Amino acid sequence: MILFNYETDFKLVNEEAIQKWISECIETRGFTEGELNYIFCDDEYLLKLNVEFLEHDTLTDIISFDYTLGKLISGDIFISVERVQENANLFTQTFDNELNRVLIHGILHYMGYKDKTDAAKAEMRSEEDKCLALLES
Repeated sequence: MILFNYETDFKLVNEEAIQKWISECIETRGFTEGELNYIFCDDEYLLKLNVEFLEHDTLTDIISFDYTLGKLISGDIFISVERVQENANLFTQTFDNELNRVLIHGILHYMGYKDKTDAAKAEMRSEEDKCLALLES
């Protein structure tokens, strides 16, 4: 089950389509959808979590708490809408494109994809692009 929660003045306009897309990305990689909670918030909210739980005093666009067991994908994904907008501007993307990339990025982490090295980042980006292509089709 995929749930969307809002801690800021933002709301997805196409929740059902996004849920179906995320489910498809999970299933096509041989995983099963568990309980996934997306929490949309602002920079201040996410910074507090980053400091409290990760001891990082920096802004970020996403923090995910992974509760995955084997192939059952579960977790809480916090997304700063402000960071997504700023990154969209920085990378000359639309807000929706950047948001969709972040939405699936957290899920891919739960599947074991990493992004700490250049090679891992390239693989993560490739998987993000494959998932984004499913949304566009």
